[in-house]
Amino acid sequence: MLLDQLRAHAAARPRFGYRRLHLLLRREGVVVNHKRIYRLYRLEGLSVRTKRRKRMVAAPRTVLPAPRRPNERWSMDFVSDVTESGRRFRVFAVVDDFSRRCVALVADTSFSGTRVSRILEEVASVHPLPEMVVTDNGPEFTSKALDQWAYQRKVKLHFIRPGKPVENAYVESFNGKFRDECLNSNWFASLLHAQALIEIWRADYNQVRPHSSLDGQSPQEYEENFNQRGLPLRVA
Repeated sequence: MLLDQLRAHAAARPRFGYRRLHLLLRREGVVVNHKRIYRLYRLEGLSVRTKRRKRMVAAPRTVLPAPRRPNERWSMDFVSDVTESGRRFRVFAVVDDFSRRCVALVADTSFSGTRVSRILEEVASVHPLPEMVVTDNGPEFTSKALDQWAYQRKVKLHFIRPGKPVENAYVESFNGKFRDECLNSNWFASLLHAQALIEIWRADYNQVRPHSSLDGQSPQEYEENFNQRGLPLRVA
């Protein structure tokens, strides 16, 4: 039933207005005029929730099972810091939930959904894209640009509940290590200086740094051993 489909999409995507809900319905083969969706949207009392209320209302989420192979599921998030002059910048982090490999760590003064999509497309030239990406409900991740990219690339976007960073535990754990070992341990003279040091740290983290949850292996070692043996080496 059209109304049931609309309700389901609106519950799962509380930041989507009627036009974007209409696009989702069209993807499912529902042939309906957007004006009819607007009428149903209004009759049901649906609306895009304000930021203040977003943390008060949580759509049901299922617990994700642990990934079983590299590039099955990625997680992404942002971290902020400042240069020596006080200029604030953000770092976009993408982590493979299975191997803990940091597939992207990009520093810049600002990001948009389009920029995030472009970075992921660049990563796709080096790594196979995952089946799913886990994110919070930040505007860059709920943007139309990223939604369109994910649809075209057949990547599912899984949004955690607002105010529940524990549901994005893999990248949150990475963020803690990154802040402790890189951001808090360096003075950045400029954005370019920060970008250079951050990329050096990312290479060391992936290739050298022992990871406690990977039996002391680096993410690259763990992934290579898995690919050779076909079995994870993590101790139960």
